Amino acid sequence: MKNKIFRNMLIPGCFALVVIFVPGILISFGVIDAYTAQIFTLAGINAIMAISVNVVCGITGQLSLGQAGFMAIGSYTTIILTQTVGLPMPLSIIIAVLVTVIFGILIGFPTLKLQGDYLAIVTLGFGEIIRVVLVNLKSITGGANGLRFTTILAARADYAYFLIIGMLVLVIVLLQNFVRSTYGRAILAVREDEIAANSTGIDVFKYKMIGFAVASAIAGLGGALYAPFIGFVKPDMASFNRSIDYLIFVVLGGMGSVTGSVIAAFVLSTLQEVLRFLQDFRLLIYPLILIFVMLFRPQGLFGMKEISFVKLWDKFVALIQQRKNPVPQGENNG
Repeated sequence: MKNKIFRNMLIPGCFALVVIFVPGILISFGVIDAYTAQIFTLAGINAIMAISVNVVCGITGQLSLGQAGFMAIGSYTTIILTQTVGLPMPLSIIIAVLVTVIFGILIGFPTLKLQGDYLAIVTLGFGEIIRVVLVNLKSITGGANGLRFTTILAARADYAYFLIIGMLVLVIVLLQNFVRSTYGRAILAVREDEIAANSTGIDVFKYKMIGFAVASAIAGLGGALYAPFIGFVKPDMASFNRSIDYLIFVVLGGMGSVTGSVIAAFVLSTLQEVLRFLQDFRLLIYPLILIFVMLFRPQGLFGMKEISFVKLWDKFVALIQQRKNPVPQGENNG
C-alpha cells in the first residue's frame, strides 16, 4: 500500500518537475526565445483562470460570468500593495488572494442561497461594477489608462515561467487533493443532486460557498501573477468578454476536468498566436471550435475525466515490454 501511494506521488511529481524545469532551463539558455516563452507563460495564467472557472462551473455546478472581475481585484491589489504601500511582492500576492476571497464571499453569500442562474447574473454585474470602479478611481487605479508595474518578471522570461508554471502545477496538485477530500466529495454530491445531498445531512449552502471561495482565490492568484508578468493592467481586464474567454477554455476541455481545462487553455492560447498572420480573422477560430465541439462532443474533449499520468506511464512501460518481448505468432493464434 505504501509503495502504491509513493508511486502515485512519484510519477506525477517527476512529470511536474520536467514540465517546470526543462522548458525553464531552455529559456534561460536562449534555446526557447523570449516571445515563445511569453506565450507559454501567458497560457499558464490562462490555465489558472480556466481552473478557477471550472471549480465554479464544473466542480461546484454553478455558473459564474465574473471571474475576470476577481482577476482584476487580484491584479490591482498586488500592484497597489507593492508600489504604493511598499510591501514585498510575495506578501502582496498572498494578501491579494485573501482580498479576492473576501469579495467572493460577499458576492456568493446572498446569491448562492438562490436557485437557477441568479449567480451568473450577479457575477456578470459584479464584473462590470469592478470595471467601472477601476475606471473612476483615477487617483488609485490610474483610471482608464491603467497602472504600470515594473518587476523583474517582465524583464526575465525564465523567472516568469518558473514562477507561473510552478504556481499552476501547485494549484493543480492542491485542487486534486481538495476534490478527493471530504469537502470535495461533498461539493461533488451537491453538484450532482442538491436535494439528495441535503437529505443526507450535507449543508448545501456551506459547500457551495466553499467551492465559490476556492474559485475566487484561484482567480485572485491568476490576477496577482498576471500583473507582475505583463507589467501593465487596465480596467478592461474585468470585462465580460474576458470571463467568456476563460469559460470557453472550460467548455472545450470539459466541465469538471481540470487537466482538460489546462490543455484547452494552452492549445487555444498558443493557437491564437500561431494564427496571428490572419489578423482579426483569427478571432473566428474560437466560435468555430465551440460550434464543432457543441455539435459533436457537447461534454467537452475530456468530459469529466482527468488525465492520469500513472496510467499513461503504465501503458508506456507495457508498450516497451511488448516490443522487447513480442508474443510469438503461434501462441497468439492458439
